[in-house]
Amino acid sequence: MSVRVRRVYEPPEPDDGVRVLVDRLWPRGLAKDAARVDEWPKALTPSTELRRWYHADERSYEEFAERYEAELAAGEAAELLDHVRDLVREGDVTLLTASKTPERSHATVLARLLDG
Repeated sequence: MSVRVRRVYEPPEPDDGVRVLVDRLWPRGLAKDAARVDEWPKALTPSTELRRWYHADERSYEEFAERYEAELAAGEAAELLDHVRDLVREGDVTLLTASKTPERSHATVLARLLDG
C-alpha cells in the first residue's frame, strides 16, 4: 500500500488507487468528471484560520505542519484521518491538491501521517 501526493490538475493514472481530494474548495477550472475524485473529506483540510495564517507573510512550513497536525488530532478531522488510514490499509491512495507546491502543502503533512 502506498500514499502519494499529486496535483489534481494532472490526469488520473491507473495506479492512483483511491483518489482523495484534500482541499477545502473545489479546484478552479476543473470539471468534476475530469478530476475523478473518489472522496472529498473537507473536514480533513486545514481550517480557514490556519490556511490564512500560513499564506500571510511566508510563514514557516514546519510550524504550519505542527499546527495542522494538532487540528487533525481532534473531532471530525481525527475521524476522517482514521478513515483514510483504513483506505491506505486496503490499497493505494492518492491525495489530490490544487496547490502549486504540493511538497510544502498540507497534503504532504497528511501523506507523512498516513505513511507513518
